[in-house]
Amino acid sequence: MKFNFTSSPAQDPDAMAFAVGKDSLDGLSLPLEQSAMVIAGAKAARFSGKTGQTFQTFVTESDRVIHIILTGIGAGKRRDMESAGGAVIAKLMTSGAEHLAISAEGLESGQLARLVFGAKLRTWRIDKYRTTMPENQKPTLTQVTVLDNDLGSAKSWQDLSAVADGVGLTRELVSEPANVIYPVSFVARCQELADLGVEISVLGQQEMEKLGMGALLGVSQGSVRPPRMLAMRWDGTDGAQKKPLALVGKGVTFDTGGISLKPPAGMEDMKWDMGGAGAVAGTMKALAGRKAKAHVVGVCGLVENMPDGNAQRPGDVVTSMSGQTIEVINTDAEGRLVLCDALHWTQETFEPEVVVNLATLTGAIIISLGNEHAGCFSNDDGLSENLLAAGKTAGDPLWRFPLTSAYDKQINSPIADMKNVGGKGAGSITAAQFLQRFIKDGVKWAHLDIAGMVWADKPGPVWDKGATGFGVRLLDQFVADNFE
Repeated sequence: MKFNFTSSPAQDPDAMAFAVGKDSLDGLSLPLEQSAMVIAGAKAARFSGKTGQTFQTFVTESDRVIHIILTGIGAGKRRDMESAGGAVIAKLMTSGAEHLAISAEGLESGQLARLVFGAKLRTWRIDKYRTTMPENQKPTLTQVTVLDNDLGSAKSWQDLSAVADGVGLTRELVSEPANVIYPVSFVARCQELADLGVEISVLGQQEMEKLGMGALLGVSQGSVRPPRMLAMRWDGTDGAQKKPLALVGKGVTFDTGGISLKPPAGMEDMKWDMGGAGAVAGTMKALAGRKAKAHVVGVCGLVENMPDGNAQRPGDVVTSMSGQTIEVINTDAEGRLVLCDALHWTQETFEPEVVVNLATLTGAIIISLGNEHAGCFSNDDGLSENLLAAGKTAGDPLWRFPLTSAYDKQINSPIADMKNVGGKGAGSITAAQFLQRFIKDGVKWAHLDIAGMVWADKPGPVWDKGATGFGVRLLDQFVADNFE
């Protein structure tokens, strides 16, 4: 989709969009020959300008038929504007319209940029494998022209567009099937970040064996696809920020559950068990794309969890890179085994003072929060508060859960330092307690369990059905608020 900002009238648009605040139709003036008819029609359709509400009609302008859409912006706040932009695209994407002009009438530059940001987020979809799609389902919209008289929104738009591109990368990685995205090909897709100035390094299986990553490698040993550890560094401070913020993502590119095999129904969804790693990669693209003045490293532990004759068994004991031993009770609790080595290696290699990891870690978090919030666990109140604030601002909401030693007894093992699962209760909390054992003293750490948020069964304000790109807007906002 091509987006263009101009102070000149758009050339031959076949659709025009106008933003309308809540209960402001009476004062609305549209630059249309049939403005009064459009407003009367909107009133008749009970359009009131509520956030996400739309009204559509057609008018004749200079002997051309134009598709007109009014989009409600409610109170005109940040999230209102993004939802309004998304609503326009949702209505027009497959409507037959090819060129949309968005009017800046009545909007501040920041509001306009946010509306267009929501529009760009909503344009993303994956159709590459659909060869027999009916014509009326195919996207027709190819160009969006933003009519901004003073072009004041264009600079804000450049940064927001980069964030949308990061969200797009995450959605792409999460959406691709597991025969297309696996550890090696995940790394290959992320090589494009080098063109933006991201420093990329990769560990293969032999390097990880030498480092003693027995927990991560234990998960991978049942798959013919070799594991990878991907590190992406962006330093927009020219060395001024010595220690980077570290973002660590779980990248299980497909999760069968291993020997502790998952039920067949719905197993195809486990292609998105690398949603944490996908969010980290997308965030690195967003930060580099907008030239963020921060020093950030993104690490992805990438494996496939398969149940072949060489797969690890329930009851096996593995030794993590940290030297701590783990009794594997359930091979489907594999994400924490991947993350514990990725977290330890990240701390050893980059010496961060702040670490945030993201993972589609537990089904228990979906039981707790549904698909409305991701879970947040942290050893530092200030870090947790900053993440929750960033999530609320950006539209990727978090909810904090407890971490206390009272839960540790559930993961103590009689033959090793710990088990990889606890009892029936508090599954998300005991998983976080497990990860906390691999965080060094003095390091501020947060674990985000995003299992209920990376995939949507129905469209949302700024995403279509499928991959949501959750985590990128959150982490970008967190960096902007606290590290720039």
